Amino acid sequence: MNKRNYQKELDKLIENVRKEGRTPRLFLHACCAPCSSYVMEYLSQYFEITIFFYNPNIAPEEEYAHRVAEIRRLIGEMEFTHPVSLVEGHYDPKEFYDMAKGLEDVPEGGERCFKCYRLRMEEAAKIARDGGYDYFTTTLSISPLKNAEKINEIGEELSGIYKVTHLPSDFKKKNGYKRSIELSHEHELYRQNYCGCVFSKREAQERDRQRNAENV
Repeated sequence: MNKRNYQKELDKLIENVRKEGRTPRLFLHACCAPCSSYVMEYLSQYFEITIFFYNPNIAPEEEYAHRVAEIRRLIGEMEFTHPVSLVEGHYDPKEFYDMAKGLEDVPEGGERCFKCYRLRMEEAAKIARDGGYDYFTTTLSISPLKNAEKINEIGEELSGIYKVTHLPSDFKKKNGYKRSIELSHEHELYRQNYCGCVFSKREAQERDRQRNAENV
């Protein structure tokens, strides 16, 4: 079975939108400012975007507050073809810990992460449906460390449940990840060294410890 090219699927969808001369409304779940930078720059050419910052996985709370402040600042600084606004979801880390129960020791990139994608994307799908949005998606696929296939699989499943169209994405394509780094430097964005949760932070600290030991 051929692997799907989600960027090509998105290109085709955008081409149809342009031909029809319309500007659909997109509800875009965002994980952080650096990952959102390129995605907003790219998609705001074709969509009216509401950024949805819902990330109960982020710890500690000070880290969460810092990331919200950065994405709010970035939206204020960037120039967009069509409007981009921000909606902050509720922050309740218990939602994440309940979801992660029993998966605490699963390595990053495994089942715990997949359930975390779904937790955040499901909240986005519900609000997109209730708000009458044309599409929903997430910025998560821009990271080379995130499983774009799984993200799109979850998005399509949620689309069927909540009856709102999932926008296919693999934002690391077309040098998207590279552009996000450039924009992060341009806007002097805070770039965290772990995804967000205590488990990813623990793994990042262990990687740093090993790197330091090797250097010594």
